[in-house]
Amino acid sequence: MKVKPAGSIQGIVELPGDKSISHRAAIIAAIADGTSRLDNFAASADCTSTLDCLRPLGVEIRRDGSTVFIDGVGKFGLKKPEAPLNCGNSGTTMRLLAGILAGQRFKSVLTGDDSLVKRPMRRIIEPLEQMGATIASDDDKAPLTIHGRYPLRAIAYHTPVVSAQIKSCVLFAGLYANGETSTIEPSLTRDHTERLLPLFGVRVGTDGGPASKIRFIKGTSRPTATELMIPCDISSAAFFLVAAACLPGSELTLPNVGTNPTRTAILDVLECVGAKLPPRKDAERRGEPADTLTISGGLDEQEAPLVIEGAAVADLIDEIPILAILGTQLANGLEVRDAGELRVKESDRIHSVTENLRRMGASVTEFDDGFHVERSQLKGAVIDSFGDHRIAMAFAVAGLLADGETEIVGAECADVSFPEFFETLASVVKS
Repeated sequence: MKVKPAGSIQGIVELPGDKSISHRAAIIAAIADGTSRLDNFAASADCTSTLDCLRPLGVEIRRDGSTVFIDGVGKFGLKKPEAPLNCGNSGTTMRLLAGILAGQRFKSVLTGDDSLVKRPMRRIIEPLEQMGATIASDDDKAPLTIHGRYPLRAIAYHTPVVSAQIKSCVLFAGLYANGETSTIEPSLTRDHTERLLPLFGVRVGTDGGPASKIRFIKGTSRPTATELMIPCDISSAAFFLVAAACLPGSELTLPNVGTNPTRTAILDVLECVGAKLPPRKDAERRGEPADTLTISGGLDEQEAPLVIEGAAVADLIDEIPILAILGTQLANGLEVRDAGELRVKESDRIHSVTENLRRMGASVTEFDDGFHVERSQLKGAVIDSFGDHRIAMAFAVAGLLADGETEIVGAECADVSFPEFFETLASVVKS
């Protein structure tokens, strides 16, 4: 994919449905009683992988455009798959579905593509084995052979790393446990699972307060079908928001974007550096807030580097690649620390970001747990996506800000989260 410099970003962008919510809604609907309707279901290859894994488990699924109908088989209705379940590139599919499969009375195998089978799975193997499942792996990586058990043992699990996937995996397994299962997080992560389960009739308890880090679920719970409108993906919006903010004269509107407070740190960062974002009017839509976001081009001069570290990293983990591009436009640059988790994503994102920024002439320093990038005039270059969708999309935005043409090798990996990303971006770019 070749990207030329842009003058501004103008127009309205209809974004795909939220990927995190789509995964979780499909999995819960599969074990619910009755037929669920999920509108604005994500078009991403990752979410398609989730649907493709549910079908061999006996779940009937129909798609009509962006609407997905799932005929739930009930909590105990999944059947033993005849072959390994291929999660593609989707770590969310593997980690969340493992929680459900741990509570079944059959053996199943979860595998994935060359990237996914290199990603760490000990983080879910450990709690599921504590609950009574037996899981064989390749040095704590996929393929995962899950020997399920029912009932599982209820546990109180302290998640060792900040991860909504671990929390969701344990809560899903808790549906098949013989008591009350709880998860305790070091800091609050995205809470889509906790918001979705009550919509399917499953109560999730907390230790009280909006910043609760403890979640409880009872093994006696049974999901029932529901209808759901999924908001648009704020992580997809981030690429367009940063592009518009960095290009003076831009005016961009993004309708129906999910504004769950565990996901809006990207908006806080943009406001911090002077991006023109009007006050939000979040509208609650069956568990998830959403809003129409508008942004105007232009950034303020900063007196100090923008620093992302500590608990803030978990809130921005998906947006750090595009924030690296933002950093090249800030007077005092950007520094990211405490982000070692980026090294075990779809690519080693710390290396992917710093290597590609160097190719574009940026001044950047790589750390074990992050990087520092200084304000730089980017130059068109040949970019390696490293097979990572967020790297491909972030450096498409970098190409809009660069002098000369930028070529992104392996750009098709954007399909993992946003199949029409490049066409959508081109539709609002003005020379």
